[in-house]
Amino acid sequence: MNPRPCAILLAAAAIAAGLTDCPAMAQVGAPITGQSPAVAGGTGYADLADLVIAAPLVADAAIRSAVRLKGADAAGVAPGQTRFYVEADLVALVKGADGLPPRIGYLLDVAPDASGRLPRLKKLRVLLFARPVPGTPGQVQLVAPDAQVAWTPADDQRVRAIAQALVAADAPPVITGVGNAFHVPGALPGEGETQVFLTTANGAPVSMTVLRRPGEQPRWAVALSEIVDESAAPPARDTLLWYRLACALPADLPDHSTASLDEANAGTAREDYRFIVAQLGPCRRTRTIR
Repeated sequence: MNPRPCAILLAAAAIAAGLTDCPAMAQVGAPITGQSPAVAGGTGYADLADLVIAAPLVADAAIRSAVRLKGADAAGVAPGQTRFYVEADLVALVKGADGLPPRIGYLLDVAPDASGRLPRLKKLRVLLFARPVPGTPGQVQLVAPDAQVAWTPADDQRVRAIAQALVAADAPPVITGVGNAFHVPGALPGEGETQVFLTTANGAPVSMTVLRRPGEQPRWAVALSEIVDESAAPPARDTLLWYRLACALPADLPDHSTASLDEANAGTAREDYRFIVAQLGPCRRTRTIR
């Protein structure tokens, strides 16, 4: 037997063994179709952020070869999909503390396009979101079946920005919920300030403030410290802070947040919270399962 197919099957078996350690992750995501391993026009910011956060390794790579697996080597593949063992040459490591060798291998399940054709994988440049396979250097496991994204300059730039923002000293924390909200009316009708405190995974302070003045549009800001100063501002769209807020906040202010307020101030606080949510805009995701 040719030694190369043997090596491929051994590597595939090692990766498949890794998959069995994480069955839930092995089943999430949407299949890659023959049209393109990425949606037209690039992948949405929220989808990319989900993948970067989930993946210990993020790599820019060029596919060198893709061998179709059959029989026992393709066990567990969803109906209508085809499993490949892919080898790719590393172009750049975007995220990964322990690095990667120049060539890596991984399993990839793909679905045909509407005409029944499988995608052309060889020579395709991709962004990979993966984890290492323990005890098997050079082999990685995608964090989801759709965790291979066709490389584009725009997606490459966004992925790198997300990876850098996650490790920055001032990285915004994970939002876990909404805490207390307060509203203080001003001296003039229609004047006032609402402050909403958020709960975070690491206990770091995050608050949102809305200022209203007669005859002016409401102004709002986010603060990542105990003190809200004049430098506080709304987050720019498609940034990590925007993602943390837009993809985590509920549509309406929870009842417990205004339990200490009278009805008039509670109503204004709820209105100001809805204003913030509207200003953030929707957290659009194209991946059906994360």
